[in-house]
Amino acid sequence: MKAWRIVSLLTASACLLAGALTSTATAAPPAGETASSCTANPQTPLRQFRASWVASVVNIDWPSKTGLTAEQQKTELIGWLDDAVRQRHNAVILQIRPTADAFWPSKVEPWSQYLTGTQGGDPGYDPLAFAVAEAHKRNLELHGWFNPYRLSMGTNLNALLPTHPARLHPEWVVTYGGKLYYNPGIPAARKLVEDAIMDAVANYDLDGVHFDDYFYPYPVAGQVFDDAATYAQYGAGFPTLAEWRRNNINLLIQELQQRIKAAKPWVKFGVSPFAVWRNKATDPQGSDTTAGVQTYDDLAADTRRWVREEWIDYIVPQVYWAGGFAPADYNKLVPWWAEQVRGTDVHLYIGQATYKVGTSAQSPDWSDPKELSDHLAFNTTVPEVKGDIFFSAKDVRADRLGATSLLNSTWYTRPALLPAMPSLVSRAPLPVHALRSDRTSTGVRLQWTPTSANTTSYAIYRRDVTAGDWCPDNDARNLLATQRGTTFVDTTAVDGHRYLYTVTALNRAAVQSIPIPTFS
Repeated sequence: MKAWRIVSLLTASACLLAGALTSTATAAPPAGETASSCTANPQTPLRQFRASWVASVVNIDWPSKTGLTAEQQKTELIGWLDDAVRQRHNAVILQIRPTADAFWPSKVEPWSQYLTGTQGGDPGYDPLAFAVAEAHKRNLELHGWFNPYRLSMGTNLNALLPTHPARLHPEWVVTYGGKLYYNPGIPAARKLVEDAIMDAVANYDLDGVHFDDYFYPYPVAGQVFDDAATYAQYGAGFPTLAEWRRNNINLLIQELQQRIKAAKPWVKFGVSPFAVWRNKATDPQGSDTTAGVQTYDDLAADTRRWVREEWIDYIVPQVYWAGGFAPADYNKLVPWWAEQVRGTDVHLYIGQATYKVGTSAQSPDWSDPKELSDHLAFNTTVPEVKGDIFFSAKDVRADRLGATSLLNSTWYTRPALLPAMPSLVSRAPLPVHALRSDRTSTGVRLQWTPTSANTTSYAIYRRDVTAGDWCPDNDARNLLATQRGTTFVDTTAVDGHRYLYTVTALNRAAVQSIPIPTFS
């Protein structure tokens, strides 16, 4: 499109929208309504990341058991995606590499045993391709969740396929705590982990690469992670084993971030760590906690540095404790993490412990159906918090104590755009073209033509002109839906009401175009 035509289109669109809003604004507001009624409602934010973790390891969520047919697995996965849509989530975190294996035909590692019951067993379809297509059909982001170093939930190396990289390189393997791990201190093992992840990034339209909290394994009393010989071989320049281990994990994060951005700059890289970096008693920069595990010391994961250096795009601390729980208080940890992301381009989402609802684990507060909802209420007081992820999908679906229903009816009554990440893709899409509306027997039908190659999805807004709706889009009160198609039917339109509809285009980083209006 010629530059002068683009300028003319933008100018005309802006003038049309300004005129429409001015016309709307001059309509008499309902009795008693004032400008204060346009204040953004924290319960219906315009942008918010909302997701659940769908775990595959030991068949926690999906597939529900091994040996299901391809059609049964597909039906189950569609169920989880439809759950997300009903709950007005906008993303899914799907575990696709639980134990150095794959939920896709990987060039690096074998098929996961959690699909068929046998490692290397072909499930008869491509689960990752299916997941990406079905998620995007519903305008859900799909983040591939990878566990970097865990090899097996058991200790028998010979139970792995003979062609498994770990069988070919047993010197890379460490047995610890009843499981097998790749040794993070071996550069070739780290490269293999990165190659396995990049195979998925290169060949699938993933929206994100996601790690959880497992780097070096959690400490097991009386056991030693046996990497002394590796430290002797590769640890030159690092005065302590602990510093060398942290550098090994730093290298994984740095290198993977660089490789992801070189391949696909729009793919987000996020980590969901155990929420305590260090206790304040250990380090004055740490959180006001007394947790028994500190990621910096025990997992060799300097999560605070990854944020400060902007090696990741988002962080999701697993703040799996109740508000007021003394050793690790939700209401103290969330502000601590907000302070860490402040001034960076790293987004802060909070990991929520749905699995604890209806239990008295650690704290009787989890017997209160309002606990999770209270967490989201607290989050509204911390501007840096941009969303939440819930563990895990089956616990969200279980709705114990009605906690999920309460949370959704309080906080997720409206759809939400994903938080924008202009640091990944800064150029906004061109606005949509030829927007028109038609009254039909089923509602108001909107159609438009895309004009921008970097458009991923669309947002549809509606103002009720008849009711004198003149508030700006500073929350989701006017947001009807988000979608990837170019036709939308508003089935909630009321006969006799005049509406102003606007449609915007969004790119892979959720950066939004200027709105294009139409009346109906």
